[in-house]
Amino acid sequence: MAGQAEGQAGRSGLADELASEPPESPASLPGLTLVATPIGNLGDLSPRALTALRTADAVLCEDTRVTGALLARHGVSVALQPLHDHNESVQLPRVLARLRRGDRLALASDAGTPLVSDPGYRLVRAAIAEGLPVTAVPGPNAALTALTLSGLPPHPFLFLGFLPPRAGPRARQIAGLRAAERAGLAATLVLYEAPHRVAETLAALAEGLGERPAALARELTKRFEEVVRGTLPELAARYAEAPPLGEVVLVVGPPPEETVGEEDLDSRLRAALDGGLSLRDAAAAVAEATGLPRRQVYGRALALMREG
Repeated sequence: MAGQAEGQAGRSGLADELASEPPESPASLPGLTLVATPIGNLGDLSPRALTALRTADAVLCEDTRVTGALLARHGVSVALQPLHDHNESVQLPRVLARLRRGDRLALASDAGTPLVSDPGYRLVRAAIAEGLPVTAVPGPNAALTALTLSGLPPHPFLFLGFLPPRAGPRARQIAGLRAAERAGLAATLVLYEAPHRVAETLAALAEGLGERPAALARELTKRFEEVVRGTLPELAARYAEAPPLGEVVLVVGPPPEETVGEEDLDSRLRAALDGGLSLRDAAAAVAEATGLPRRQVYGRALALMREG
């Protein structure tokens, strides 16, 4: 009953807030507005996003052709200015100067939410550092959509963007993730990948993380949307011969809980101590390897020392 009352109060509060919303939202005022755009289905462009784009003095975009086509579909004519990884440093002073003059600028990537594996972070950071207004119109995001469709634990999750394209750096990053998991990280992993690298990335994840539940989501919100679920080795085998088509998001489940028996813990501690590690260092090393609380491992190591 308490939860129901809280929910009703929340809905009532939201209704009051909407009823009293000022005629001008932050997106219509001078400053920088980050505008989320569709990741596939053009119907996902929100009315507020369209208003922010239509009323902007200029729209900063990753590719003027892509954003231009989206705006043309909605009958919007506005100045477009390219802002991408290759020119962001050059464009930054010019954009900041316009924001200082009080211009209304919108930032849109080709698809989804700006800055999420897309350009714009340096601009946003610089604008914030100068105290210039920055707001956002939320909307489509491939990572969150894939996470919610994966059937894997939605929180906590860790968004990784793209893994390194080369095998060596990619394996080292995966090894770093596994080390973090041994130290206590237990999160669902979400990452983007190019279709032609999906098979090798899945194989590398399977080798580094083990047989773990995962999902591959592609063409999200489009006609041929598909979410394939299985283990990392199963997905790696499936796409080894035929890479998937379209935009791809990979979701990997958190590590299984590792149970360490008392005998195994004792043997690990004795091996570490016999190897010349101090009591503190041995406990730290075993705690990291097993994922057990460091205080618990230290207490057991102290008991073994006393037993001789």
